[in-house]
Amino acid sequence: MYAIIETGGKQYKVEAGDVIYIEKLDVEADAEVTFDKVIAIGSDDGIKVGAPYVEGASVSAKAVKNGKAKKIVVFTYKPKKNAKRKMGHRQPYTKVEISAINA
Repeated sequence: MYAIIETGGKQYKVEAGDVIYIEKLDVEADAEVTFDKVIAIGSDDGIKVGAPYVEGASVSAKAVKNGKAKKIVVFTYKPKKNAKRKMGHRQPYTKVEISAINA
């Protein structure tokens, strides 16, 4: 059984036991998280698609940790003007382990 959930403006296909990295949530480590925005649920007897979300469906998960991704370098310049700027960015994330899909 799998589910497609929406969180942080993105969609993820998850199954029980999956570990995914999502946009940072305001939760502590080892806290329970419930995703109510379930777009679709797939099982052995077919797929159930919501409009826009499946009624009464949710996905239970456990927040493993909060962290930051590797640094990326953002370098901008204007040619022939001796104008340049170097910046770095580290995107925050929450590591989540999916525990159950409640249909």
